[in-house]
Amino acid sequence: MFEKLEIFRMAHAMATHAGARQTVVSQNIANADTPGYRAKDVASFAEQFAPSAGEGAQRATRAGHLNGAEGPYQVAMIRSDEGANPNGNTVSVEEEMMKAVEVQRQHDRALAIYKSSLGLLRTSIGRR
Repeated sequence: MFEKLEIFRMAHAMATHAGARQTVVSQNIANADTPGYRAKDVASFAEQFAPSAGEGAQRATRAGHLNGAEGPYQVAMIRSDEGANPNGNTVSVEEEMMKAVEVQRQHDRALAIYKSSLGLLRTSIGRR
């Protein structure tokens, strides 16, 4: 029942996005010494969640809505080609560690939104 509320869908999408980005960050760190490896990143959650056609654009919120569109939560890879090492590798472990912290904060934020919204629902029906 509660999975159909938009706030819960957004919190789920934010947590899913954080998980996908953490996967990419960990792959970058694992390949920090691989010659020719290009660092990857995932588009920000704001870019993924925002309507593509501007203010007030339609967005699919469930399967079958808007001619069966899957929803706005597809994860796109962005490649980084700047600052390559002599061996052609573009991974900076320091930058990847900063991204990992950012991803952890995003995931924590998604859980906080979920818990807060759940608390509001419980309060509204008289349960604590």
